[in-house]
Amino acid sequence: MEVSIYTDGGARGNPGISGFGLVVLDQSQKIIHQQSQFLGIKTNNEAEYLGLIAALTWLKDNYDSLSITQANYYSDSQLLVRQIKGSYKVKAQNLLPLFLSAKTLLSQIPIPFHPQDIRRHHNQLADSLANQAMDRR
Repeated sequence: MEVSIYTDGGARGNPGISGFGLVVLDQSQKIIHQQSQFLGIKTNNEAEYLGLIAALTWLKDNYDSLSITQANYYSDSQLLVRQIKGSYKVKAQNLLPLFLSAKTLLSQIPIPFHPQDIRRHHNQLADSLANQAMDRR
């Protein structure tokens, strides 16, 4: 099975109240997992990374039992996607441990993982879940 994973992280203030949203769809576009989490006070980029880490953790825990053969990952954070792809360096010290955690998780998932940055309007459900997490505090 091929899955599409969408994440969004947000912060109200930078840093500020933050959260992320995560949605996983199967190839028929049916939601097979969704998650939102309040993160406390974080920067927007930290929230984006924590959304990715949650997605990778879910994928690591479920790729075998769900027979997932490929994961297409979508985020509206161009910075995050380009850092994960290796075309941008991670210069911010607060992001480096999160980047390394994501790369470690990626090395533990033996299926193709294709990150792609998308426009915000293509990421509405993950954005909505991130906002719900921030609203819940």
